[in-house]
Amino acid sequence: MTLKVLGPGCANCKRLEANVRKAVDQLGLDVTIEKVEDYPTILGYGVQSTPALVRDDTVIVSGRVPSPRQIAEMLATG
Repeated sequence: MTLKVLGPGCANCKRLEANVRKAVDQLGLDVTIEKVEDYPTILGYGVQSTPALVRDDTVIVSGRVPSPRQIAEMLATG
């Protein structure tokens, strides 16, 4: 699984990345986490507001920062 945190590096983007890392650690998943700050790439995902979280090329969160528990639930359910 590959997870991508999309955003220009704002405080919310950094919080989302930290929450994703906590959720992955809690679940014990072996995933690749990438930070994407390039605007053309972000727009390529159709994201209108950041931060956003992409799982295997599918946007699962956009425009908000879910808690580590919420992220863990999203990742565990598929």
